[in-house]
Amino acid sequence: MLSDGNPAPTIRRATLADVETVVALVHGAYRGDESRAGWTTEADLLDGRRTDRDEVTELLEQPSTRILLAEIGQAVTGTVLLRNEQSAGYIGMLAVKPTSQARGIGRLLLATAEQMIAAEWQLSVARMTVIRQRADLIRWYARHGYRDTGRREPFPYGNERYGIPRRPDLEFVVLEKSLPARTHQG
Repeated sequence: MLSDGNPAPTIRRATLADVETVVALVHGAYRGDESRAGWTTEADLLDGRRTDRDEVTELLEQPSTRILLAEIGQAVTGTVLLRNEQSAGYIGMLAVKPTSQARGIGRLLLATAEQMIAAEWQLSVARMTVIRQRADLIRWYARHGYRDTGRREPFPYGNERYGIPRRPDLEFVVLEKSLPARTHQG
């Protein structure tokens, strides 16, 4: 059940047939006017695309990467990327359709990603990067067990694939969470 009393979405692995859906959902959740309907917008920090068809296709073709989708009925309402980086499972592109945010879909996707990292890849750490200026989002992740490692990564200024910055001081905070040991369930 979601926090609004509705049934929880089905979670499934994305395929190449889902590329356009993933691109549209991620862009709509983070950038442009559509993103302002939710609380996770980056529209005041970045312009441009959040991802594109080529990037999502490339990610789906990598054996060390998974993209999960949350579906309610036939509608995709959320997505998350997970990547095996050997020392940790990287989580990124956690996105929920703005009109479906604050219902528990993001929390469900995050928990599912963490479970897959521990069970499939036998990794004990989940890692992510979040733009430092996104304090509300960093606090949300902290409530879900993520801690600021103190490490920072530079924003890739000049590479429009990551967006067009609206300010000169963007950087990424590296967050991590220890995961409980799990065994692979065949």
